[in-house]
Amino acid sequence: MLRNPYAEYRNSQVMTASPAELTLMLYDGAIKFVNIAHDAIEKGEIEKANTNIQKASNVIEELQSTLNHKYAVAEDFDNVYKYIRDRLLWANMRKDNEILEQAKDAINQMRDTWKEVMRVTNNGQKVS
Repeated sequence: MLRNPYAEYRNSQVMTASPAELTLMLYDGAIKFVNIAHDAIEKGEIEKANTNIQKASNVIEELQSTLNHKYAVAEDFDNVYKYIRDRLLWANMRKDNEILEQAKDAINQMRDTWKEVMRVTNNGQKVS
């Protein structure tokens, strides 16, 4: 069986990451899937676009499901996640890159906010 060094490295990153770093990785993954979907829409690759929009939506759903609602800010995060999932749904139904960009912008804002929280609280070992 052939070894995949990239997969091994990625697995090592996940296994050694703090919870804050794992959250950042989820945001990065959602952005990656949106970018792939965007390119697929431009090329008319409807199935590939659908698959990657669904992957991005699944990531956002996972982030949404892990919210701790004992904190007031969870309600704000939940509302943003609902907005992102709505934009992803509409972008997927219409194969519309403009709507997809709205979702990506919101994901980027959430990622940037999370990255700043990590920096301020020193909750992650390394933020790039």
